[in-house]
Parts: sequence; C-alpha cells; structure tokens
Amino acid sequence: MSDLVDRLVAHVLGLEVRLLACQARLTARTDPEALHDLRTTVRRLRSLLRPLRGLPGVEQVEAAASRVGELTTPLRDREVLAAYLLEHGQPEAAHRRMALMAEAYPAVAVSPELAQLLMIFDAFPRFLRASQRQGLLKGLRKRIEKRLGKQWKKLDVALHDPAHDRHRLRLLIKRVRYGIEAYPELDRLPKAALPRLKSAQGALGDWHDSWQWLARAQEEADLQPCVAVWKTTMADAEARADRVLDKLSATCFKS
Repeated sequence: MSDLVDRLVAHVLGLEVRLLACQARLTARTDPEALHDLRTTVRRLRSLLRPLRGLPGVEQVEAAASRVGELTTPLRDREVLAAYLLEHGQPEAAHRRMALMAEAYPAVAVSPELAQLLMIFDAFPRFLRASQRQGLLKGLRKRIEKRLGKQWKKLDVALHDPAHDRHRLRLLIKRVRYGIEAYPELDRLPKAALPRLKSAQGALGDWHDSWQWLARAQEEADLQPCVAVWKTTMADAEARADRVLDKLSATCFKS
C-alpha cells in the first residue's frame, strides 16, 4: 500500500512540474507545443484522479482541471486549424488565426483558471499523505482496479453498440488509454490494448478534426475553399476509424 501511495505522490509531483513548465513556455511564446502539452498534462492529471474520486481534495482538483480544459479547448482547436491551413495553401486564413494565438498563449499562462489549478494541485500531495495517516487509503489498489475495470467495460459496451457515437467513443478511448498510462502497475489489459487504443484515438481524432472544421466553415467564410477536401477527408477518416475500431474490438474484447 505505502509503495502505491509513494508512486502516486511522485506522479502528482511530476505532473505539477510539467504544468509549471508549460506555464513558463506559454509565457515565453516561443514554443508551438506548449498549449498542447499543457492540455495533455491536464488530461493525464484527470485520468490519475478519476479512480480516486471520493478522497479529500480530489473533487477540487478535478473541478479546477476541468476549467482549464474548458478555457483551452477552443484555443487548441484554433491552433490545429491554423497549422492545417498554413500547410495546405491558405496562408492568409492561417495567419489571421495565428495572430490571435500569439495573444492567447500568455493569457492562458496568467489565467485565473490555471492559477487556481496550480494552487490546489500544489496542496494535493499533503491531502494524500493526510488521507494515508487517517486510514482513508486502505483498499486503494482495489479501488483503482475497480474504476479502471469499469472504464474498460464501458468501452466494450460502446464498441459493440451498432449505433455507436464516435464522439463518445473517442472520449472513452482517451480515458482508458490515459488510465492505463497513469497506473501501469495495475494494468490487466491485453498486451495489444495500448497500441490499439492509440491507433483508434488517432483515427477518431482525424475524423473529429474534419467534422469540426466543416461545422466552423458554415460561419467562417475564409474556410470555404477547404470544404470539399474536408468532406472527402472526413469520409475517409470515418472509414479508417471504423476499421481501427473493429481491430480494437476483435483484439481486446471477447464479446
């Protein structure tokens, strides 16, 4: 038990260091991956916390992390779109969005949402140690394994639903994947699970990008030149995602 708690605290401290590094990189405005890395770190943080729900401090950290996610999602969407436009011969449309991002990066770094997350998360290791002293972490391993197992079962059900929602599947796959990576010592899934999950997440991500950009094109006129390509890309990505999901289901699930 104490070893698991020690590893958990070490993981929390490592994530805190990564958050602080991302904040510094956003302030400097010299790193095109800073926002992406911030969001990835926040997702990993939330995956670490999800099986710990009910313990002191978890709800507060989760709420703060959620607010950072809400703040940065539209910014990351704009960032990805700008990169695509620049790469595919639409420099004016790209630069308009990139100019907005130049101001957004330092704004995220000094945002109340990120400051709140850092403040609460900094205290979280002390909450864990206090919970350990009070005996609240008894059965922690079983608690985590049970929560991870529930996530896997939810994904199983969603994959075998003929009318599956690709948006929901994408989120479930992210949760399962990051859960495995948060608690590798408790991973009981097939060896092929993680690479299959990564592949499925990538395929669904490509589909989601095209779907989202087509929706934006209805309101942003400078995206109209890309619409025909995005329709084709979305159809191709949808077919590829279905093939990858079939492989994931066949390889990792018995039903």
